[in-house]
Amino acid sequence: MDRLLVLVRHGQSDWNLKNLFTGWKDPDLSPQGVDEAISAGKKLKALGLSFDVCFTSALIRAQHTAKLVLGELGQSGLTTLKDQALNERDYGDLSGLNKDDARKRWGEEQVHVWRRSYDVSPPGGESLKDTVARVLPYYAQEILPRVLRGERVIVAAHGNSLRALVMVLDRLTPETIPSMELDTGVPLVYRLNADSTVADKQVLRG
Repeated sequence: MDRLLVLVRHGQSDWNLKNLFTGWKDPDLSPQGVDEAISAGKKLKALGLSFDVCFTSALIRAQHTAKLVLGELGQSGLTTLKDQALNERDYGDLSGLNKDDARKRWGEEQVHVWRRSYDVSPPGGESLKDTVARVLPYYAQEILPRVLRGERVIVAAHGNSLRALVMVLDRLTPETIPSMELDTGVPLVYRLNADSTVADKQVLRG
């Protein structure tokens, strides 16, 4: 039994390109982001991988990434389940602001705390801890049981929602997870043991 779980952060979005806080706002992929998603699909195809089900968020940049990846795999009709539980962290009042402008307004140190602490939330938004509390129940109830049954699962989502999953899979702590970067369009290929621990992990860079 393969117990395959692949995580892909969406390709670069228009707002990533413009250095804006995005959160639950809904910009699409940039041209580079489209290329990154297609490249992710090609890397997975080169490994001979295919999937039984896809999970993605309620946001277009993740959905578009999933569609492009599956297209490269010849699986455009694959069952794709969309849920806002997998949405990016909600940046609240920072959403839509240029990151440099936010630093001028609130100070570099405060913005760094909002971005890189585990349990401090920006005004009107979610901390990483809040995001983890939203993502992990969905993973435990909807995604993990399928993987443990032997279904091959791909999840196309966001930097912070995927951080929540990597935190569990890689056994990271609240102290180490905020500094862990997930590159856009780079698949993480996990194979799990029967007890849901990680048997093998590949990061498909380059």
